[in-house]
Amino acid sequence: MARTDSTGSTWRYRWARRQNERRLRLFRSAEGGWRRRDDELRRLRTLAEQCQGSAAAGDGLPLELAPDEVVLRVVPAAQLVEMRHDAVLPAPDLTVGTPTGRLRRRLPDGVRITDAGMAVITNRRLVLLGGRGRRDWAYGRMTGLAHDPHASVTLIQVLDRRRTSGVLLRPDVAAEFRFVLTLAFADAIEQRQAVIDQLDDLIDEHARLRPSRPGIATPGQARLLALVPGGRRTAVVAAALAVMVPVALANSGPSDPTSTETAVAAPGAPAATGTATSPRAASATTPRATGSAKVSPKPERRCGAPENPMGYDFCGGKRVREPAREVCEHFDCVPGFWDGRGYLVQCENGKVSLAGGSPRACGLHGGVRRTVWT
Repeated sequence: MARTDSTGSTWRYRWARRQNERRLRLFRSAEGGWRRRDDELRRLRTLAEQCQGSAAAGDGLPLELAPDEVVLRVVPAAQLVEMRHDAVLPAPDLTVGTPTGRLRRRLPDGVRITDAGMAVITNRRLVLLGGRGRRDWAYGRMTGLAHDPHASVTLIQVLDRRRTSGVLLRPDVAAEFRFVLTLAFADAIEQRQAVIDQLDDLIDEHARLRPSRPGIATPGQARLLALVPGGRRTAVVAAALAVMVPVALANSGPSDPTSTETAVAAPGAPAATGTATSPRAASATTPRATGSAKVSPKPERRCGAPENPMGYDFCGGKRVREPAREVCEHFDCVPGFWDGRGYLVQCENGKVSLAGGSPRACGLHGGVRRTVWT
């Protein structure tokens, strides 16, 4: 038997059940993305402390180590790449923990493969042991370092080499390779603790962004608009039509030719030469025409955006980079919405994403249609 409230209705319970299921689904998606990011930051924090390396890790390699040199990581499959043209790379820094999208094993424009072999990261240099020889990049002579955000390519500039070169790795090992290379550079300038402190700050900041469990919707919170197909938007349109149609009909005037009567002169009075409008027609037309401006609804400025208490629209203003937690209750969010690291955009299929500014935004939803503003 269906559950009912004090009025005997069941739709309120159905509405509450759907709302709770939707809220829980969005919460689990957001929390899942938050946990993955939290696990990754804590794994990097542990690696930053424990990745000390050893000279024994270089046994069997055709590489002679300096007395104070230790091997931090060995990547068996790597390729040597070189740039065909001159470029200025940004100076090496100690930035870590920056989230990246899925890397691809492809070459950026102007980069070619010249050799293949094994990459070795020590606390003093990066070495590629290739089939054509050995290529070294000493951290003390490094002037530029760039990790491609879309391809698993790392480019390096050093003082004693004119052409920019680097390594191409498998996408599944590129992220950890880049982190260990940053640790190695930090060791060379005695700044590993700065990397650890940066990760601690990132973990603390991420902890403050943990999604909170949504409140439980109750049948008493259901509104009558939930019974209307299309919800609030359909109800607003229907109300506007209900007001505007009678006004338009009143302003159009009577269409029946009998509504005008020919004036008949009384005996002895001069005959009327024109026609007179009936008092009923005049009284029905004039007040409504003058009152139509008062009842015409003034549409809210949203430019097609759904009605929402946050004031988000498609008209213009400022980009929304930190949307309100209830945004998905008023907009149709993409799966994994809270994993986005950009600004709010609408996709071609009508869903909204928080990945605005990324070339992969709305990639599975037809591409970006327009920006959501506040």
